[in-house]
Formats: sequence, structure tokens, C-alpha cells
Amino acid sequence: MKVISESLELKILNNIIASRRAIFPDQYTGGTVKDDQIKIILNNAKWAPTHRRTEPWLFHVFSAEAKKRLSSYLGAWYKRHTPEESFSELKYRKTIEKPLLSSHVLAICMRRDPEKRVPEWEEIAAVACAVQNMWLTCAAMELGCYWSTPGSALSANDFLGLSKGERCLGWFYIGVPKAGVILKSQRTDIASKTIWHQ
Repeated sequence: MKVISESLELKILNNIIASRRAIFPDQYTGGTVKDDQIKIILNNAKWAPTHRRTEPWLFHVFSAEAKKRLSSYLGAWYKRHTPEESFSELKYRKTIEKPLLSSHVLAICMRRDPEKRVPEWEEIAAVACAVQNMWLTCAAMELGCYWSTPGSALSANDFLGLSKGERCLGWFYIGVPKAGVILKSQRTDIASKTIWHQ
């Protein structure tokens, strides 16, 4: 019986991994995801692999009225860092609407181990693994999400009030996807990227 159970679990896991997709805010209904669901997503993030158990992830969660503050920051950042000849009203509108169309937006941050017991790239990799756990959890919950890494996020330390050794690695948008959202994707056959040594 145990083998059958594991087989079913593996099939479920394989399906969740293969069905994970980036679903963008303009594909959200505007519905609200319950905070309890967000807490489950965050709780799963903490089980990512972490060398020396430094647990370098740190998340700032924007919901409700706080999304307006994030929207204002994003709009101001775009205006300040875009040359006049490159400014796009459409892109500006999309930039400020993303948080407002989402249920929650998480600032994905890395908190460096104060003792620097592991290289920084390992801390960043651990945070990326935590985000993958979040993404897979959203897929299992049939929620939309995606990880965005624009300049506004990578330079958001002051906006977020981050301390020394902390840095923002992107925004994680979460929302309720509209019915009928098409989630197609392809990957190269792994055999073409695998070298066996026996």
C-alpha cells in the first residue's frame, strides 16, 4: 500500500510542477485571496533548502490599502528613471495597475547571514528555492502568481526600510486568475541537457 501511496503523491507532485505558470495581474479577477492562504504559501517557503540553516528569506506583504502605496512607489520610480523620449503612458499605467489588480504583492528579500558563513550566491539561491515553493503552492491552490524583477524592486531597499545586509530581489504578485486563462508552455527535452557519467 505504501508504494501505491507514494506513486499517487509523485503523480500529484509531477502535475503541480508541470502545471506551474506565470499568471500576470491583468489575468486576475480582482478577487481577494484570504490571508490564511497567504500564510500557507509563506509557511511552505520556509522549507526551502538553506545551507547552514541561515534561512535568508524575508518577505514584505502588501495587501488592502498598502497596495496603493506600492503602486505610487512603482509609478514614481518609473517616471524618475525613464528618459522623456522613452516614456510610455501605457507602460506607466500597467506599472501602477499591477499591485491594484493583485490580491497581495510580496517583496521578495534576502537577509544576509550576519556572520557570512556561506557565499552570498547561496543565500540568493535559497531565496529562489523558497519562491519556487511559493509558486508551486499557488499552483496547487489554483492561484495566479508571478515573480517580477524590475529595477524598481532591485532598488527598493529604502522604500522597504531594509537594513544592512538585506536586499530586495523582486515582487511576487498573487491573485485569483480569471476563468479560461490559457496556461501553455514548453520545455526542451531534458535529455538534450543531461550528461550521464557512469
